[in-house]
Amino acid sequence: MQNEPVQVIPVELPRGMYPGRLDEKGRLKLPAQFQQFLAGLPEKKLFVTSLDRRIAQIYPIGVWRENEKFFESYRDNPQAVHDVAFNANDLGADVEMDAQGRVLFNSELRRELGLEDQTLHLFSYRGRVQILTEGLYQERRQRASRAASENVDVLERAGLK
Repeated sequence: MQNEPVQVIPVELPRGMYPGRLDEKGRLKLPAQFQQFLAGLPEKKLFVTSLDRRIAQIYPIGVWRENEKFFESYRDNPQAVHDVAFNANDLGADVEMDAQGRVLFNSELRRELGLEDQTLHLFSYRGRVQILTEGLYQERRQRASRAASENVDVLERAGLK
């Protein structure tokens, strides 16, 4: 008997906006679509942080390693790299999703971003999961709505289908 080739099914981040909430221990129960994505990755380690001290992110560790390489090689604005890397490390921690699909957010990150006791909004962006508070979600929604038609026109002219 010959070994059958193993079919690798690519994992994709979910599309759309999903609600979430931290529990009393600071854990975010991920929607099933995000759990399936993260469970399908070769490495289970995640890096939970914020780059801008406003939006929380859950990075698969492979994506975060790409950022670390970028930080090492980017020379155009060393102060920007230093500040963003500082924010990420100051607020970040390595974690793993538990068996119930929860991801722990450390207390410093929770406090700085005001993540507790409110509905959070999760969506995929550039290989990571972004988490917005209700206030930031409403701010981004209003900004995106104001110029929606003009932005679609610009992007369609540039090749958006």
